[in-house]
Amino acid sequence: MCLIVFAWKVRPAFPLVLAANRDEFHRRATAPSGFWPEHPDLLAGRDLEAGGTWMGVTRRGRFAAITNYRDPGRTLPAARSRGELPLAFLTGTEDPAVFLQGVEERAGDYAGFNLLVGDTAGLWYFSNSTREHRPRALAPGVYGLSNAQLNTPWPKLALARQQLELLLDSPSLDHEALRRTVSDRRLADETDLHPLGLRETMDRQLSAQFIVSPEYGTRSTTSFWLQHDTAEGKVTASWEELSYDPMGRETLRNSATFSCAAGLQSSGA
Repeated sequence: MCLIVFAWKVRPAFPLVLAANRDEFHRRATAPSGFWPEHPDLLAGRDLEAGGTWMGVTRRGRFAAITNYRDPGRTLPAARSRGELPLAFLTGTEDPAVFLQGVEERAGDYAGFNLLVGDTAGLWYFSNSTREHRPRALAPGVYGLSNAQLNTPWPKLALARQQLELLLDSPSLDHEALRRTVSDRRLADETDLHPLGLRETMDRQLSAQFIVSPEYGTRSTTSFWLQHDTAEGKVTASWEELSYDPMGRETLRNSATFSCAAGLQSSGA
């Protein structure tokens, strides 16, 4: 997955609001999101080559997502697949902080990655490719994540954060509006790709939020939120995923809405 924009505890009724594009080679075998037979509480897509996932949520309110970290200096195959990291968290029971401590110890086994893990009580970020190189809990706010550090101001990411902030001011949420925050197919201007003093750079052909090309592009868009109902004392997850062909045309739509057993943990929003 190459672009995620999310709001964490910005609106009390919606602890987590997220829109994301998964960019991948079209030839890589993938199963769209669904509940896994061997893990019936897990809603996620599946990488059919390595067996992991790029993003998912569970009926217990656990959430995880991963993006590759773009580092031309680290191009050799790694010992382990990055997709096993979100899957391990989603199917496990460890606290996010404890889980990431274990990931930190074996971080060198993987190619560069950015990892988000959390539940209705807390959301954490860890990368094996940043200067900080330590797991950290995220404060309430609007964030963007692509293939560099969290909130790296690439044009497509800055635009997505701005659009999500505007959407959060609206009285209600819907999946179509949330998808629009990551749907721009325009390429960025060449001069905007390398801001002064920015270490990370990106290729112009990948600078659109939504990438369309015959070999590599946006394979799916996921919109998702957790909603806290104070009166009912529960948290509801709402998920929608659209899949696309190499021309950027919709081929499949999967939706799910369900209650999370985590319940009132999200009351700290």
